[in-house]
Amino acid sequence: MSKSSEGRIVWNHSTHLDGLIPILEKLITYEGVKTVTPAVLSRSRSHSPHMKLKISVPIRGGFKLIARCGKSVQEVFVITELDKSRLEEIIKGIL
Repeated sequence: MSKSSEGRIVWNHSTHLDGLIPILEKLITYEGVKTVTPAVLSRSRSHSPHMKLKISVPIRGGFKLIARCGKSVQEVFVITELDKSRLEEIIKGIL
């Protein structure tokens, strides 16, 4: 688990899921994670009692993640040179 302080969080929105920012702050400490951008916050019909963060789809230069907690859902874009399996390992370790 190599860490460096190269990543950054882009603050586009004033609202975020409760508990999401501390998770993202840990994520950006990992080598290979360049930029993390919390994006659209919306409501869902289903209820997720605990914070969940999963990789949704690949994007150019990284992945789109979906964060879920309660009835709220937020997209998170991660620009990284890591592959999907390594990013999943890191997320699992953080959660």
